[in-house]
Amino acid sequence: MRLPLQGGLPPADTVAGPVVEIACDESGFSGTNLLHPATPVITHASVDLGVGEAVGVIATLRSGYRFSPHEFKSGQFLRSPKAGEALDSFLTALAGRAHVHLVDKEFFLATRIVDLLLAKPSYAAGTRLTRDQRPAALALYRAGRAAGPDWRDFLTAFVDLVRIKRRHRPDRQALERFFQARDALARNDGLDPAAGDVLDALSRTRVWAVLNRLSDDDQSIPPPLEPMLPALAETVLFWSRRQRQVLVIHDEQSALTAGRLSRLRKVLAGASPAGVSPLAGLVMVDSRDDPRVQVADLLAGVARRLPGIADGGPLRPFLSPTSLHDPER
Repeated sequence: MRLPLQGGLPPADTVAGPVVEIACDESGFSGTNLLHPATPVITHASVDLGVGEAVGVIATLRSGYRFSPHEFKSGQFLRSPKAGEALDSFLTALAGRAHVHLVDKEFFLATRIVDLLLAKPSYAAGTRLTRDQRPAALALYRAGRAAGPDWRDFLTAFVDLVRIKRRHRPDRQALERFFQARDALARNDGLDPAAGDVLDALSRTRVWAVLNRLSDDDQSIPPPLEPMLPALAETVLFWSRRQRQVLVIHDEQSALTAGRLSRLRKVLAGASPAGVSPLAGLVMVDSRDDPRVQVADLLAGVARRLPGIADGGPLRPFLSPTSLHDPER
């Protein structure tokens, strides 16, 4: 027996103008364990195929390349003897009909440190709507990557610091460990001055105030370790081109609760010149029941596993220009 699907956001009662319906899925999601070495990135894929079109894409892969009649995954797809030919066929079928948002988890954490602890925390954090904070996050990320183990220790300390249960008081010891890791990172020889400025700007008073807001369940602050929200926001902003609202059909995803989606919809409405949110709603489905989500799932998995997505590889045309990654890495 299947359990009831959780999460989602009912479509708005009133829809202003045309609506595009997209199907989405992700690959690489690891909850709050953002430093798991086996999944350094998350890919969030979306397609605007109709059900019949998606059925046709899947049927072609199964009949032409002898894939399983059941739902198949990207690992199986890429290990097949005809992987190259099958991939070409798959991407050709999706040309102009698909989008992939890439999130480097370490870079996401760098944006969270800047957006949460130095700027104004909001549900827009980590998206193009907070692009003015991106240079500081990029400088911190690049300097950290060059610093070796001190960078990993700093990110680990940050994750431990903000992994707070609602209504539980913040941990003073975790705060001190975070600033000890900050100081160790700042002592690295040749640290970029811009990254040094970010580290110097972190203050115990400011950080402690944010932690208390998190523990008090301040609804204006997004979950600090949840990259699915900015990934979804960017996906919606992409498909809302030409003044369209977007109805999202999504594989069940625990991070996309009704409360979070409602607040995200309000943020996107505030950023719209017309004051209308591009997010019309989000409907959760079981991927086994929706061939469009199966196609998005396959695309997300292939994008995560295939080298060169951001460096001229075959998936480059599908990659979001606002992906959370270092464009030079």
